[in-house]
Amino acid sequence: MSTKYKFNDQDKLYFISFSVVNWIDLFIRNEYKEIILDSWKYCQAKKGLEIYGWCIMSSHIHMIIGTHGDKLEDIMRDMKKHTSAELKKAIKAHPGESRKEWMLWMMERAGKKNSQNQDFQLWQQDNHPIELWDNKILNQKLDYIHNNPVVAGIVEKAEDYLFSSARDYCGQPGLIDIILVEPMLL
Repeated sequence: MSTKYKFNDQDKLYFISFSVVNWIDLFIRNEYKEIILDSWKYCQAKKGLEIYGWCIMSSHIHMIIGTHGDKLEDIMRDMKKHTSAELKKAIKAHPGESRKEWMLWMMERAGKKNSQNQDFQLWQQDNHPIELWDNKILNQKLDYIHNNPVVAGIVEKAEDYLFSSARDYCGQPGLIDIILVEPMLL
């Protein structure tokens, strides 16, 4: 098995990306994004998750994370398992979810094709963790995360996107506590 995409050193920071199966645009509803934020808050309080940057897009999430507690792979496994179950319940219960049957069918289909699941899969299998070995790479990934909504045409300025840590880095209140990293001086 490859070691290219693993959390090899628990003392390092990592850039991770993870997406919904088939790149389904699940996170167009704020209540689904709130499930993710609540899970992160729990992981910060109970598992030692450190968040340095993040952005929730419509079909995927980018983060820069570290830990002072549980192993990162364990935190990610538990967080994805929990949010998968909670999001499945939220999709089923949402009275205005016009794509409910289609999304659940796609996720059930993905789960049946994957031997590591029972009958349902919300998240694609991996996180592709990339170790951030220096400040230059860290800042590049942070800029990439924060500019995702700008490149997608959702907002004109990164700090205008509510579901991102770009707000914190611009001195505005964010939705979740993060650890700010010093910006690179050019």
